[in-house]
Amino acid sequence: METKATAKYIRISPRKARQVADVIRGKKANEALAMLKFLSKKSASLLYKVLKSAVANAENNWNVDGDDLIVSQAYVDQGPTLKRIRPRAMGRAFVILKRTSHLTIAVSDEKEGN
Repeated sequence: METKATAKYIRISPRKARQVADVIRGKKANEALAMLKFLSKKSASLLYKVLKSAVANAENNWNVDGDDLIVSQAYVDQGPTLKRIRPRAMGRAFVILKRTSHLTIAVSDEKEGN
């Protein structure tokens, strides 16, 4: 059984979050949680919360043991971009793009993957 958890409109660039998502994809859920807990990136703490939620969803909805779960999917999609204006010299204006992300993690039972 595959169980998903998502976090939407997170204020981090998708490119930065994908670096960490690539690290945990395919790992056991417990191992991935331990890795995320000690990574020194902002996106690691955000993905930690989503992964913990996905494991809790699987345990609650399907009565699956959390030790048997693997991270089957971990991907980051781009959300809407917030546009801010910064005044510059001689009446010009520069646009600052504040990017947002949608984080999705799916965990599945190890027995199904084999």
